[in-house]
Amino acid sequence: MKNSKSLYVVLISLTLISLELAWTRVFSAEFFYSFAFLILSLAVMGLGLGALSIRLFPILNRNSSLPWLLLLTSAMSLVGPPLAFKVGIDYTTLFHSWSMVGKFVITSFILSSAYFFGGAALAHIFKQGHRELSRLYMADLVGAGLGVVLAVLVMNLLGTPVAVFYCGLPVLVGAFLTLPRLAKVVPLLLIVAMVFLGTQADTLLHKERKQRGPVGYTHWDAVAKIKIYEFSEEYHGLEIDNAANSPVVAFDGDYSLPDTAEAIFGIDVRNLIEQFDDCSFLSLGAGGGGDVLQALLYGATDIHAAEVVPHINHLMTEGYLAEFSGNIYQDPRVTVATEDARSYVRRFENKFDVIYSLSSNTFAALASGSFAMAENYLFTKEAFKDYWNALSEDGYLSMEHQFYMPRFTTEVLMALEELGVEKPEDHIAIYNRPQMRRKLLLLSKRPLTDEIRQNAYWPLTAENHDQIHLLYPADEADKDNIYQRIVDHGWQTVAAEVPIDISPSDDNRPFAAQLGLWKNFTWGSLEKISPFEFSGFPLAKLLVGVILAFSLILMVPLTLLPHLKGGPRLKVVPWLYCFLLGMGFMMVEVVLIQQYTLLIGPSVYSLITVLTTMLLFSGLGSFASDSVSHKVPFVGILVWLLIDILIFPVVASVFGGFVIPVRIIVSALLVAPLGFFMGMPFPKGGRRLGELIDWGFAVNGIASVIGSSLIILVAFVAGFRVALMVAAAVYLLAGILLSKKKAW
Repeated sequence: MKNSKSLYVVLISLTLISLELAWTRVFSAEFFYSFAFLILSLAVMGLGLGALSIRLFPILNRNSSLPWLLLLTSAMSLVGPPLAFKVGIDYTTLFHSWSMVGKFVITSFILSSAYFFGGAALAHIFKQGHRELSRLYMADLVGAGLGVVLAVLVMNLLGTPVAVFYCGLPVLVGAFLTLPRLAKVVPLLLIVAMVFLGTQADTLLHKERKQRGPVGYTHWDAVAKIKIYEFSEEYHGLEIDNAANSPVVAFDGDYSLPDTAEAIFGIDVRNLIEQFDDCSFLSLGAGGGGDVLQALLYGATDIHAAEVVPHINHLMTEGYLAEFSGNIYQDPRVTVATEDARSYVRRFENKFDVIYSLSSNTFAALASGSFAMAENYLFTKEAFKDYWNALSEDGYLSMEHQFYMPRFTTEVLMALEELGVEKPEDHIAIYNRPQMRRKLLLLSKRPLTDEIRQNAYWPLTAENHDQIHLLYPADEADKDNIYQRIVDHGWQTVAAEVPIDISPSDDNRPFAAQLGLWKNFTWGSLEKISPFEFSGFPLAKLLVGVILAFSLILMVPLTLLPHLKGGPRLKVVPWLYCFLLGMGFMMVEVVLIQQYTLLIGPSVYSLITVLTTMLLFSGLGSFASDSVSHKVPFVGILVWLLIDILIFPVVASVFGGFVIPVRIIVSALLVAPLGFFMGMPFPKGGRRLGELIDWGFAVNGIASVIGSSLIILVAFVAGFRVALMVAAAVYLLAGILLSKKKAW
């Protein structure tokens, strides 16, 4: 019986974590990642509500209820996503339209139902087996850890939309094993439905939108949804998650330079490349290969294409785009790296003459729930230090972006100053490309001469002023611009004058895309919300605030409802203990997943390494919790959090230049001990709760959503180190509460 309970817990956890990951990929691609964060955070809250139902409704405590709870978990995981798409919610008008609010409530209810029944099933098993909670909680954590790997594998093998419909299969197996013989036909019918819906996945999980052109190819895996637009015979467009775009230029393989070559490149770096007899060129985020083609045409002899999305490199090397692009990735001068560009820069042994970035970042959400708010580390102060160190003595960095340039300007100046470079302002130039609505940063290892500034891209003549002109150092007519003022007076002096957040990002606070400020919030601005924060609207903070308000005002009071019934009651101290554990676990988990992305790189490897390691070793900690005193787990957590706060920047610097297997091993070794200790507090408190564990599990589940949301706000404002300090304080308080035995 013990083994069967553990098996059912593993199957439930496999399904629930797989749902969270697969649903995040679907909703982030179709509705943008910040809205995926909103809807899935509220959906996961159903886990705690389901556990609460076990305490409120005695009928659910019967042994005969468990098979049906398992069956309903699987059924709602199957029908929930297509129903949610059918509702037709438009998140951009969510805060202005009451009808859209109604649709949002319906969507949240639909998606949370799978978690509701899954949470009820877990609480049922925990309550029935509270004497063996250490083993059962271990099964919960191990099942979740395995579910991370399973979800990624299935999304990569079958495609994300198809994988969504198979997430409920593990818990359906549990239902089949527990249902009476005559009722076993129901899960068999659901399997048939899974297969059928899987064949219709691309249609069912699709938001209608105006296409930019004829679509010739689509692919959707655990990393990105990729769509190729066939605009013409000479030009295709590669789109990632319906948000980021990269051009793909047709090429016939003839490297003899045509007279009109400049016309096909938005940012032409011919003059930079041709300054070197044997130019070593790096594309930061190569995408559809336009950067690589430019380097080849202009005579670069050593070209590196770093791209973090594996399938894009497959398309360019041997897939759909290979022949169209002239098989440029097969050229012996080209080295293709399926890796985060920042990681590649740190581990490359030689130097680059030209490092080139053309809107390198994407808005893809790889991880789940609150993790979907993660940003990359390409645009931080420390990143500019890495780029500087990777340049040859005469090398150049050319970086373009539409919205982040004020931050770039400050970050590169700070980076050079910290590196001891004399007069950092002499090493940079900022350009405006009005017709492209783009800004350009040129960074030179040597002080820039007027000749280089004037001719780096196109001649800066009066005739070309509408095409390109300098913002720093600016001519007299253009002196009063934000970039000139940032260089002359510092970003703090101009911050109040601009609508966006221009404070510099660093590796401790890498949220470059979070440009919104509360001063831009007005009720009128809610009429139509852009998913981007480029105009300064604080969308991410608003969504986090909505989740926190909903949780604190509506969900937390629900956990007090059992007090209205007779019978045993959860006292204040154990209630707070379960609440703090729910918050603390998610706080640490959210921060570590993003933090270790710096070391491993923003890829599937990062998610699997950190989340799986933490969950599996937390499971081992739960199993070992009976044999240690109540002080051990909290001391261990506090010590390892302190170690992380103090040494992680050093570890990332030292091991960032190693190959990815080494970085994965180092990350796992650092995360594992912390995960081991974090698995102990819940079963230690749960054994004191006895049959009240269902109530404690409910409080814990709702608090986990609050913790993940709250820590995102802390990270936005103060960075990851302060966020981990907050998590440490939460665990310290929980440890103090556990020591108050009489209060239990």
